[in-house]
Amino acid sequence: MSLNKPNFSFNHIMLRVLDQDRALVFYRDILGMEITRQREYESGRFTNTFLAFPGESTAVELTYNWDREEPYSKGESFGHLALMVDDVRETCAYLESKGVVIKTPPKIMNHGTRMLAFIYDFDDNLIELVEPLKDHE
Repeated sequence: MSLNKPNFSFNHIMLRVLDQDRALVFYRDILGMEITRQREYESGRFTNTFLAFPGESTAVELTYNWDREEPYSKGESFGHLALMVDDVRETCAYLESKGVVIKTPPKIMNHGTRMLAFIYDFDDNLIELVEPLKDHE
C-alpha cells in the first residue's frame, strides 16, 4: 500500500504564561494580534487563548494555568518565535516605547545581510524580528 504525503501547514505554537492579562497586553495590545478563540477549562484549571494577526490563520496559543505561581523554566530545545516586520529599527523603537525589553538591538545577521533584532515578551520568551529577505538571500 502506498501512502501519500499529507499536506502540512503551520497551525499554532503554544506558550505557557504566568499572567494571562500581562500576556494579552503584549500580544494583543502591543503587537496587534486578535483573539480568535478563548476557552476556560474549569476542571483543568487553565485557560487557552489563541491569537493571530489580522488576516492570518497561524496562531499563538497562550496557556494560562490558574494555580501556577512560579515562572516556567525555558527548555534548551526552544529557540525563539520569529515575526516579520517591514522595518526592524522602527519596530524596536515602537516596542521600546511600550516597555518591551530589546535583547539584541537591530543589526545585520551574522554572516548574512538580513536585518534582525531580538526582544522578550513579558514572560521572557525570545522573539526575533526580521525584515523580508532580499531577492539575493
